[in-house]
Amino acid sequence: MKRLNIFWGAAALIAVTLTASPALHAQENGNRDMDGKIVRGPYETNRFGDNWFIGAGGGINLFLNEGYNVKIGPSIDANFGKWFTPAVGMRVGYQGFSAQAWAPEAGVLGMSLDTDKNKYLQKFGYMYIHGDFLWNASDAIGGYKETRFWDLVPYLHAGFFRSYGMDNVDFADNEFAAGAGLLHMLRLTDRLDLIIDMRATVVNGRVINDSGVSLLPTVTAGLAVDLGWPNFVRTSTILGAVEVANLEKTAILEGAIAALEVANASLEEQNAKLGKANQKLTKENTQLKNLPRMEETDFFEGMTPAMVYFNIGETTLNDKEMQHLDFLAKNIIAKADEDTDILITVMGSADGNTGTMKRNQHLSEARGKYVFDILTTKYGISPERLTIKAEVVKKAPKPELSRAVVISF
Repeated sequence: MKRLNIFWGAAALIAVTLTASPALHAQENGNRDMDGKIVRGPYETNRFGDNWFIGAGGGINLFLNEGYNVKIGPSIDANFGKWFTPAVGMRVGYQGFSAQAWAPEAGVLGMSLDTDKNKYLQKFGYMYIHGDFLWNASDAIGGYKETRFWDLVPYLHAGFFRSYGMDNVDFADNEFAAGAGLLHMLRLTDRLDLIIDMRATVVNGRVINDSGVSLLPTVTAGLAVDLGWPNFVRTSTILGAVEVANLEKTAILEGAIAALEVANASLEEQNAKLGKANQKLTKENTQLKNLPRMEETDFFEGMTPAMVYFNIGETTLNDKEMQHLDFLAKNIIAKADEDTDILITVMGSADGNTGTMKRNQHLSEARGKYVFDILTTKYGISPERLTIKAEVVKKAPKPELSRAVVISF
C-alpha cells in the first residue's frame, strides 16, 4: 500500500506536467527571430540586488503512509529566492501547520477511536525548512518573454523536517526530507504573481512514530512579489556570434554564397555611381574654397546639425555612413576644430518604439562613444572640443531617423 501511494503521487505530478506542457508552446509569440526560431539568450548579468522574490500562501496537505487512511490537513508556506538566469533560480522556504490521518491502531498521536470509521485519528504539527532548485521550463523551452502570463517551474527540494504532537502530546521527531514540486506562476502585474505550488515530500515514517516511508503531498496558493529589477536583457552581440558559429547554419551559409556573388556585382555598380558622386563633391568643394573668405564664426552660426545613421540594434556604421562621416570630419568638423573656438556636440540617439528602455539607453550611449572615438583617434579632433550626450526618442514618428548620432556646433 505504501509503495502504491508513492507511485500514484508521483504519477499525478508527472501527469500535471505533461498536461500543461502544450501551454509552453502556445504562449511562444513575440520571442522568435526572423526565421521563426525561438531565441534563448545569452543574457547580460544583472546586479546582485535584481531578480529577487518573496512569497507566501496557504492550502492543504495529505499524509500518506502504509495502513493509514487519508485525511486533509491545512498548510501554509513562505519563500524567499532569486533568479540567476531566466531559467535557473533557487529559494529557501518554510512549510508547516498540521497533518492528520486515520490509523488502524491507537498511537501516541491519537488514542480515541472513531466508532463510525473504526479508526484512530492521528494528528500532529509539522514544519519543513527547505532549499529548492528551480528550473523555469517555460523560459528554457519557449524562450524568455517578459509578458508571458503563465510560467511552469518544476523544482527539487530538500531540508529539515520536524514533527511534534499537538494538544499537549509529548512527542517530537526530526528527520531529513526531500522531494519534487511544480510551480504555476501566473503574471498579474510586472512585479506581482499568483503562485500555485504543488509539492510532494518524502520523509521517514518515524515522524509519526511509525516505520517505512511517508509521503506528504501539498497544494498551496498565494502571491509572490518581485524585488529589484525583475527582467533580463538579451546580449545581442554575443547572440549574433553564437548564431554565426552554429554548425546548423553551415548549410544555409554555403547556399548564400551564390546570392552574395550576385549582390557583389550590384555593389560594384553602386560603387561606380558613388565614385562619380565623389568627383562631383570634390568639384563643389573646390568651388567653395574659391569663394570669398568669411569669418569662421559666421560660417558655423546657424548651421544645420549633421547626422549619421545606424541600422536597428547596431552600434557601428555601415560603409555608406562611414563615407558620410569621413566627409564631415575632413571638411567641416576639422575646420571647426582648427580655426575656431566652437564646441562640437556628439549626441547619440536611439528610438524607444522597440526594445526596453535600458537597452535603448545603452544603444544611444554606445553610438555616441563610437563616433567620438573615430573623430579623436582617426581624424585627430581634440577631445576637449567634443561633448558626448545621449537620448532615447520614446515615440519617434519615423524610428529610422532616431537611430543616429547628431553632430552640432
